Amino acid sequence: MVGLLSDNFSFSWSQFFSVNFSIFEIFMLISFGMSWPISITKALKTKVVEGKSFLFIFVVGLGYFFGIIHKVCYSLDWVILLYIFNLVMVVIDISLYFHYKKKPSDKI
Repeated sequence: MVGLLSDNFSFSWSQFFSVNFSIFEIFMLISFGMSWPISITKALKTKVVEGKSFLFIFVVGLGYFFGIIHKVCYSLDWVILLYIFNLVMVVIDISLYFHYKKKPSDKI
């Protein structure tokens, strides 16, 4: 176990790039990760965010944040980069949500 909270923590690049990870965790992160660029592209093209749920996007982003915390504290490996990528995509999607969200004065 490699992480800040593990016994005798010492960082090394060889451990960071080791193959001590779950392939299912990687598949999950890649699967979710493919959806964010699609969502972002759609929002940029249509400038419409109706139907998106801020709460849902926020909770998913919170999950990525806690995944990063877990990786840093208990299981530091390169998979953290997938969590960071997904979290960045969520932040972009949330910012587009608020940018394109119609204000009450915009409604006819």
